[in-house]
Amino acid sequence: MNRNKLWISVIVGLSLLTYTCKISRNAIKRDAEGKIVVNTAPSPAYLSPKESLESIHLPKGYHLELVAAEPMIHEPVAMVWDGNGRLYVAEMNTYMQDADGTGEMKPVCSVKRLEDTNGDGKMDKSVVFISNMVLPRMILSLDDRLLVNETNSNHIYSYRDTNGDGVADEKKMVFKNDAINTSNLEHQKSGLIWNIDNKLYVTVEDKRYYYEDGMIKSEKLYDGPGGQWGLTNDNYGRLFFSQAGGEVPAVTFQQNPMYGRFDFKDQFNEDFQAVWPIISTPDVQGGLGRLRADSTLNHFTASCGQSVFRGNSLPADAIGDLFICEPVGRLIRRAKVTNTEGKITLKNAYEKEEFIASTDMNFRPINTATGPDGCLYILDMYRGIIQEGEWTKKGSFLRKKIEEKKLDKNIGRGRIYRVVYDGMKPDKTIPRTLEMSSQQLVSHLSHANGWWRDNAQKLIVIRGDKTVVPELKALALNTGTPQLGRIHALWTLNGLKALDNETILKVLNDKDPEIRKTTIWAAEEKVVKGDDQLITALGQMTGDPSADVRFQLALTLRFSSSEKAQDIIKGLLVKNPDNEVLATSQKRYQGSLDARALSKKNAELLSEADKKLVYEGSLIFKQLCATCHGADGKGVAIGGKDMVAPALAKSANVTGDPEKLIKILLHGLWGPVDGKTYPDMMPSLGANDDNYIASVISYIRNDLGNKAPVVKPADVKKVRQENSKRNKPWTKKELEAAKK
Repeated sequence: MNRNKLWISVIVGLSLLTYTCKISRNAIKRDAEGKIVVNTAPSPAYLSPKESLESIHLPKGYHLELVAAEPMIHEPVAMVWDGNGRLYVAEMNTYMQDADGTGEMKPVCSVKRLEDTNGDGKMDKSVVFISNMVLPRMILSLDDRLLVNETNSNHIYSYRDTNGDGVADEKKMVFKNDAINTSNLEHQKSGLIWNIDNKLYVTVEDKRYYYEDGMIKSEKLYDGPGGQWGLTNDNYGRLFFSQAGGEVPAVTFQQNPMYGRFDFKDQFNEDFQAVWPIISTPDVQGGLGRLRADSTLNHFTASCGQSVFRGNSLPADAIGDLFICEPVGRLIRRAKVTNTEGKITLKNAYEKEEFIASTDMNFRPINTATGPDGCLYILDMYRGIIQEGEWTKKGSFLRKKIEEKKLDKNIGRGRIYRVVYDGMKPDKTIPRTLEMSSQQLVSHLSHANGWWRDNAQKLIVIRGDKTVVPELKALALNTGTPQLGRIHALWTLNGLKALDNETILKVLNDKDPEIRKTTIWAAEEKVVKGDDQLITALGQMTGDPSADVRFQLALTLRFSSSEKAQDIIKGLLVKNPDNEVLATSQKRYQGSLDARALSKKNAELLSEADKKLVYEGSLIFKQLCATCHGADGKGVAIGGKDMVAPALAKSANVTGDPEKLIKILLHGLWGPVDGKTYPDMMPSLGANDDNYIASVISYIRNDLGNKAPVVKPADVKKVRQENSKRNKPWTKKELEAAKK
């Protein structure tokens, strides 16, 4: 096909103007007591963009504007802007096109490039930038290159349009990993965000990445961060993950996962876990246990696509708030983030209400982001089914609801909105940063909109342009410039490998605690390598008045082999016995070290083949199973009393009959376990080979406080063959009866 024909002729000016309406005027219906009146009989029918906008409710003063819709985009899942403000949208065109997910892995998906050529906030040009892909899931713009990762693959490619026709004609592998990902597509990594520390982070796996000499390289994290679909960072580089499988809306935000992972049970409470839809929620995989008497979803179950708002075109009180999508509930949560002596807690910004809620059954918000115009953007996959085929099998609670409502018929659409505030005009400046000099980019490090700051830092680091080092040092040391500009200057120097000791020692004494904290973090590579001058200087900061600074001090010194560094950490713990974050982090880290030492000792008793099996199982468990069962096998219980799945640590169910475990992993498990009903089912892992199943079972039987013989691939093969006609999950009752 001629590339010019790939341009999609979507002249949407008048239609988009029609769709742009201030829906905050459309008040939520309430009863005499002021309680929201829920729509208990919503229609599953397709609504036009205009009709759907009118079904979406926001707080007073806020409204939505339509940025793009079908036929310009279809099945959108992720979005990023390049330095010139062009919006790239990953489309999973094969995702759940029927209730069985038929043809999901066909290579017919795309990445579109959209443009707003006149700065009115509405996309008026669209082209298929990349075609013939398998469910693209991670995208990141570099300079004029776009990084992309596809489902089932661990490779990362860069794509570039070299002749200006809008279509990528250059494809280069920038990260190579031949391992095939066999996990369910909901359990594979997402993210690939360029954080302020110049590291690229993803969910699930215990790796982070960085850019060097045109290639992407990886380095191992101490712990896997968890999370599933969605990853975001705040103005200071704090990361926020979401864990839909464990029904936990936010995790791993107390510290960077490079230092290990821990969460507080009370980092948010049961009230935060409760969600407040304005529509009946029949299609929840947790079944009736996840519904209130009024038929609405009672708890986060599909949290995803979160972002911290960092723009300048909404009220100042929105900056730093965490927005979390809940597509099953057709809503978006706005969370206030509070720092108390270094401990981060979350609270709903509204009382038993949500920031955004819709009565349109096909409204499926799955991603959010701060745009170049300073507004909050929302990506709506707009479809009927939002759960992958593993949870929609015949006989399941979900399948019945899908067929009743004909949700499988609503496919192939998608919308992008931006949140606008009455009286505040979005920035109409069309970015042209790809053509800017590095000197011009330095000025944008102090921009009021985080998108501009991030983009300027990233471009300077990618270019490796050290001619701006003097300007960056001057900016970092200038106490009269905005705090965030100075922080970005420090990290840009770090990315250029030009952050010298002279600069570090000066800013370690800065009056601003965030500057001091950033400096300690940015100097970490030098500290870990044993720079005695810096370690000595850090040792003088143990009495810093900021709990955040003291905590970062302990984290930065954690992996230093210097005896002096370890003595500083011990001194911090003695001086701060009541600092919950510092004490808990160090206790969790030490406990992890002890557990790893014990695992290594136990592994030495195994044969080489069995040792390899257990090791492979440990990797799978930490990336997949820990989401629901907990990294330590003790279950996940954050923000409430109930766990989403049974504990596996020191469990007779794990060390007992291995055939039951094989059956569960091959076909799944639903229903009560030992008298307790959990809100989700154990999905089938039977699409994986016998070695995969055997390795996972062998790991949980030889770690997590358990000790039992390993399971061999041949054992799995035998059980698989004996139950080859099985096409539904087991119940505990069935498993028990089968052995009598």
